[in-house]
Amino acid sequence: MFAFHHMGIAVSSVEDAVPVYQQLFGYQILSGPFVDPIQRVRVCFVGTKTGPDAVVELVAPEGPDSPIGTVLSKGIGVYHVCYEVKALEPALVHVRANGCVIVANAVPAVAFGGRRVAWFYMPTRQLVELLEEV
Repeated sequence: MFAFHHMGIAVSSVEDAVPVYQQLFGYQILSGPFVDPIQRVRVCFVGTKTGPDAVVELVAPEGPDSPIGTVLSKGIGVYHVCYEVKALEPALVHVRANGCVIVANAVPAVAFGGRRVAWFYMPTRQLVELLEEV
């Protein structure tokens, strides 16, 4: 039901972070940057385009009320993992039945061409994003 999609890393600036990932790991921009007014963030996806490397989503605050500002103020870098699912509603029922807390119901995401995402906390306090398949 769940296929790993990417991990999200909070950064203060996408434009400043991309060159670091390029120089250190040889990553390229896979897509973005995008501004998502619903999530109040600026995101960019980086990776190698080849091989088994995980895709990294660099997430920066877009405005003073962005939830990523809080994440950054706590000194947190890697803050979420994302799984792709066939349909959000059954996946949310499943995670809720397994003790998870839904923190954001399905909304369209600019970075995924309007595909819907939802968010939940696991009982072990990890934040997970669900991305609905096309």
